[in-house]
Amino acid sequence: MPAAEQTSTPGRYREAASTLARDTALDALRELLHERNWRNVTMSHIAKAAGLSRQSLYNEFGSRRGVAQGYAIRLTDLFVAMCETALYEHPDDAGAALRQGFSSFFQLSALDPLVRSLHGGDAPEDLLRLITTDSAVLIERAGDRLANTFQRGWVGASPRQADVVSKAIVRLALSYIPEPPHDIAAAADDFALLLTPFVDSITADS
Repeated sequence: MPAAEQTSTPGRYREAASTLARDTALDALRELLHERNWRNVTMSHIAKAAGLSRQSLYNEFGSRRGVAQGYAIRLTDLFVAMCETALYEHPDDAGAALRQGFSSFFQLSALDPLVRSLHGGDAPEDLLRLITTDSAVLIERAGDRLANTFQRGWVGASPRQADVVSKAIVRLALSYIPEPPHDIAAAADDFALLLTPFVDSITADS
């Protein structure tokens, strides 16, 4: 085996182990949140439910807030995947793609236990900060990935156009987390009505 390959193999194993540990912890958190409020979830609870040591959990996430942020990042990654699927399933139909993407997100978030803990007047402040004052990491990560799809897919957007529409989509989605729409279909239609002209103008110029 070449020396370079021997050197890289342990690194790949460590990365795979880290990914598995993170996913296991986030899955465990999701199950815990079906049973108790976020305020009552400790790092010890998460570690025990995930079958990890507290030290391993701290090594992966740094803090309890880090776990919540990791969970939020995974949720926004799933939202982006839904938007990407909608775009690929509706070539040359921005309205249909946007409606499907937002509808899927609203349905997903309505069932998610961490998101549901943000509903109402007593939402935990640390969670609210994740989608407001501390939301930059979510917006940048999700926006960059979605922008890549708008550039490489049938929309054919320029980097600037892709950045504008992608960040707008992510910000709009996050704004509905603390107060979800009463009518998912109507809200998705509203977003499609708002954003479709911009996407159509991009495709018309491509």
